Amino acid sequence: MKKDIEIPKVEGVYVAVVNEYNDIYKTQDWNAYIINDKDVDLDVVLIVTNGYSDQKITSTFRKKLDKLPAKSYAKIELMQEELFALNNQFRVTFFEGNQMFEKTYLFRKNTINLKALQTVPLMKVKGVVVK
Repeated sequence: MKKDIEIPKVEGVYVAVVNEYNDIYKTQDWNAYIINDKDVDLDVVLIVTNGYSDQKITSTFRKKLDKLPAKSYAKIELMQEELFALNNQFRVTFFEGNQMFEKTYLFRKNTINLKALQTVPLMKVKGVVVK
């Protein structure tokens, strides 16, 4: 029966961690975003995040977006720099039409840093992207 289950490959959906200026608090903040680079809307986007290492695990954070329009992005969470010493995973589940998709995006420990910045699709900013 397991062989009959089709798990489609996720393409065009990314998670990025961006270092950006916060005008309110006058600080440089790291924020995680989900990016929909597809030409179709994503429905019921569920994001479950946590950080972990051999000795530590963070609490689990959950976020739901009713809709993520085509060619758009949404902020997931503010990330404290102390978390970058851990593996940070983002489990994303969404519907495209009537089909469910799921993918885990993993930022390995110490890979989120200023030296690893690259151009983030759609956002026109620099960040660390997992595709």
